[in-house]
Amino acid sequence: MASSHKNFQSILTFGEKTYRFFDIVKFSQQTKKNLDRLPYSIRVLLEGCLRNAGKKGFSEEHARAIIEWESAPGSIRTAVPFLPARVLMQDFTGVPVLNDLAALRAAVQQDGKDPHAVNPRIPSNLVIDHSLQVSAYGCPEARSINEQLEFKQNFERYQFLKWSQAEYDNLQVLPPGLGICHQVNLELLGQVAFTKKMPDGERIIYPDSVLGTDSHTTMINGLGIIGWGVGGIEALAAMLEYPSEFSIPDVIGVRLTGSLPDYATSTDLTLTLTAKLRKLGMVGKFVEIYGESAASLPVETRAMIANMSPESGATMTYFPVDSQTITYLERTGRSLEHTKLVKEYFRAQRLFREGVDEQIEYSQTFSFDMGEVEPVLAGPKRPQDIFAFSNAENVFNASLMAKKGLSGFGVSESEKSAQANVKLDDEEYIISHGTVLIAAITSCTNTSDPSVMITAALIAKKAAEKGLLCKPWVKTSFAPGSRVVDAYLEKAGLLSGLNTLGFNIVGYGCTTCIGNSGPIKPALSEALLESKLITVSILSGNRNFEGRIHPDIQANFLASPPLVVAYALAGTIAFNFTNTPLGTDKNGQSVFLHDIYPTNKEVAEISVTMIPSHLYTKNYADIYKSSERWNSMQVPESVIFKWEEKSLVINEPGFLFDGFGDGGALGDIENGHVLAFLGDSITTDHISPAGQISADNPAAAYLIKKGVQQKDFISFGARRGNHEVMARGTFSNPRLRNKLTRGVDGGFTIHIPSGDMLSIYDAAKRYMKDHIPLVIIAGKAYGTGSSRDWAAKGTYLLGVQAVIAESFERIHRTNLVCMGILPLQFKKHETAETLELTGSEQFTIRGISSIKKPNAEVTVTVIRNDGSSDSFITTARIDTPLELEYFKAGGLMRKLRADF
Repeated sequence: MASSHKNFQSILTFGEKTYRFFDIVKFSQQTKKNLDRLPYSIRVLLEGCLRNAGKKGFSEEHARAIIEWESAPGSIRTAVPFLPARVLMQDFTGVPVLNDLAALRAAVQQDGKDPHAVNPRIPSNLVIDHSLQVSAYGCPEARSINEQLEFKQNFERYQFLKWSQAEYDNLQVLPPGLGICHQVNLELLGQVAFTKKMPDGERIIYPDSVLGTDSHTTMINGLGIIGWGVGGIEALAAMLEYPSEFSIPDVIGVRLTGSLPDYATSTDLTLTLTAKLRKLGMVGKFVEIYGESAASLPVETRAMIANMSPESGATMTYFPVDSQTITYLERTGRSLEHTKLVKEYFRAQRLFREGVDEQIEYSQTFSFDMGEVEPVLAGPKRPQDIFAFSNAENVFNASLMAKKGLSGFGVSESEKSAQANVKLDDEEYIISHGTVLIAAITSCTNTSDPSVMITAALIAKKAAEKGLLCKPWVKTSFAPGSRVVDAYLEKAGLLSGLNTLGFNIVGYGCTTCIGNSGPIKPALSEALLESKLITVSILSGNRNFEGRIHPDIQANFLASPPLVVAYALAGTIAFNFTNTPLGTDKNGQSVFLHDIYPTNKEVAEISVTMIPSHLYTKNYADIYKSSERWNSMQVPESVIFKWEEKSLVINEPGFLFDGFGDGGALGDIENGHVLAFLGDSITTDHISPAGQISADNPAAAYLIKKGVQQKDFISFGARRGNHEVMARGTFSNPRLRNKLTRGVDGGFTIHIPSGDMLSIYDAAKRYMKDHIPLVIIAGKAYGTGSSRDWAAKGTYLLGVQAVIAESFERIHRTNLVCMGILPLQFKKHETAETLELTGSEQFTIRGISSIKKPNAEVTVTVIRNDGSSDSFITTARIDTPLELEYFKAGGLMRKLRADF
């Protein structure tokens, strides 16, 4: 550690212990800069740069650049490094990380070096929570059946994860069936103040921070912890103490005023604020919430808002540490000693919010009146497209007839009244456009907030008491994010109503929201295939992108848990809850939604009395040892993981080092062709689906050839350790719209030289065979959604060397760079349309290997079908010097191998 840094250290005495910390107050005084003008999130970045100064990638100059942060929006600012206190993974995105780590260890041994050197150097947690499928539902045995099936289908993956836990230091794996990573992060893993005992016995203290392989890692911002989602390769680098790097961001201040009116829930607040932020343009920015109303929000509600940062586009949505943080730590059973230490440390660093903080300067501010929030839904295809619950029927009907695209389905006048007869359990039913087939109370965003869970459970209880039942065609499920949720619902006597309506607990994990919705009844699938009806799912999650929830269901709406229950009772989105009864009670009296909707007072009384801290301490006692299936699983002892050549789940990802095709920064692009010509809001679900593997997918053909039956396909998410499956699944979303295919949806393209329409995978293989490089063309917000690095890995495996788009989402852009794929951005006011590109041209991009600085200009030359040529200037979205270093190495994994 450089001697000058000792000038910025202080000692915190707490009881009989002393802690050393890097004092940003002292640093501000010695540099004569006003610390109080900085947003809290920037102050936390400052502490990290000051503490790590002298380590690889860090210097004191980075700290000086941060404390001189200019609030003016769009200011040109220094790129600074960031190294988290810890890394958080879930199994869908975590398995590839650990598989890449195992491959790196094997490569290092192959190079004649010590394989033990490849080991996580900072604390890393993986929570197995994304593999649970909703196969059984609506019965008391649902959870048991689903968890047993989950373990059977994923046994090979779980063996690998248990091997990893045994082999690597600093890695803990939370077994399946215990909760979703974000809520476990809030209730257990998040420390707020991180303490570490050094080899010499000295203790240091610093702010907790986290990078996660799930984009919704931002949920922890609600607890005053900075962190965000990254791709798996970037997370792996962080585990090995390689910092991330980004330009010091704009910070948008959101002042909350007012209070929520009756019947508006924290879900409605979250969806409404998310939509507003997305319209304002938050990509690459921090959002910081302040104001008197923010101070009164409990951490559970803050966490819901922060969770939706990826949907708004923000890097994170930060709630500074304050009295609500302390109350939550106490409420969730953290030790009194630690809670007091958090408060003292954050006060000493001026990181504890008290009062109004009038001195803070933000890049931009706006007020948001919570009193104007009303019950809303979001959809039918994007989480930012919100509308009033009272207008749902009209919005859906308008979307039916609207042009096929981001919000329309293109149903013709003659088709809008289509219906289908379905026989379920010997009864005949009629379904039509708008019929709700899935109603899911999901784990991620909403189950962190007891208020919405209790509201939903009270509605279910009152509905059941009046003799109402959910419609028989609706698949109902309840997947809490933590076992604490059903503990307090059971304590309050509220589980029975949910069970009566079919909202039995199906397990603890990410289910419907990630595409693990499981099958709907075969009669319904057959009817949809024949009738082409636009049916509906209602879920209390955070994502409703096309093709994500269920392959047969095209319209997907996000809603609060109470409204999920309401629509399960109604059975259709085309329902007027004001004028139409949900049914009749035992006395033949009409029952409306307002008759069974609880008051805020009812909900508050239960929240206060039924959630004691011992529910949390009991739940998390010995949680790492509480799974009998996990504990009894045997794993081999070996320094290097022994991949089975015939495995269809876990394979050695040699392509990360040896190359596959002509990907990345390995040379210029000469006369390349367009593999896919795409529009706006292309999500990572469009690029690399996580859900069910449909029978007509190239990946399905591969698995069948290998002897796998369709019932055992599992999902793309569960097979992310197999690059053969994942390459075939890339760009295979059935709702993908590729402009080259002239109206044919799905994973197809035109092979330009021959004119043949092929699957995108088959076309890519043909191009590869002929040594023709490939590019992707897209519109705005390319790569929206999840942090999954397979959206970049799969693109690389198809031989794509560049993506040219109007704009990129943060995580996916970084993932492309880390795979050596060049992200090029059209200049302002230029698009594929204004440049009259059709996708049939040949593209030449030279000078790729000689890019010398971030955001360099790159010329793209096109040869049109008539032989004419022209060119246009793009910006290479390699945004920092460190990213350029990774890109030049041919990708981050090649860089890591070289460094070892």
